[in-house]
Amino acid sequence: MSERFDQIKEFYQSDSTLAGILRDLASVAKILLVFAILSQILFGTWAPMRAIESGSMVPHMKIGDIVFIEDISRASVVTQEEGAISGYKTFGDYGNVVLYRKYGSTADTPVIHRAMYYVEAGEPMWGGGPIAPHAGYITKGDHNKVIDQKDSRLCAVPIREEWVIGVARYRIPYAGYVRLAFSKAIEILADKF
Repeated sequence: MSERFDQIKEFYQSDSTLAGILRDLASVAKILLVFAILSQILFGTWAPMRAIESGSMVPHMKIGDIVFIEDISRASVVTQEEGAISGYKTFGDYGNVVLYRKYGSTADTPVIHRAMYYVEAGEPMWGGGPIAPHAGYITKGDHNKVIDQKDSRLCAVPIREEWVIGVARYRIPYAGYVRLAFSKAIEILADKF
């Protein structure tokens, strides 16, 4: 046992380049493990962060911001309509900002927008609008002029509760630029090959 301890001690005190790289990798692995455990405890998910990719949530979230998402299994959604009544605000406006999958699809990038109100199946999705084919949230980016359900590029139907991934809780400005740059570089490389 003491021989093994001596080897470990020698490794950590070595000036070797390889030992230094291995020590750095071990340190990064420890940090990632601690982060993963804390994110599971605090947010209920292993990957609680999303980088903001568009300006649809300006001024409350900007391109390059990192947003921490609490898993929907641990959160309840307060719509803007409910928040205006109770006084509950997040990210500069009433109600929650939610992360959802368009039409429940895992193929598309999830959308992060504010839950405006909830409609039941058979109700109009907005005043004078079409009838909701199913119950769900009507959503909108804070910077957008119209709700998502009026924008054919987003989701023309209410957001079903099971499509909601989580609720936005915290924002770190500019921290997502590294992730966005990395994603862009991967896209460029994928296009070349």
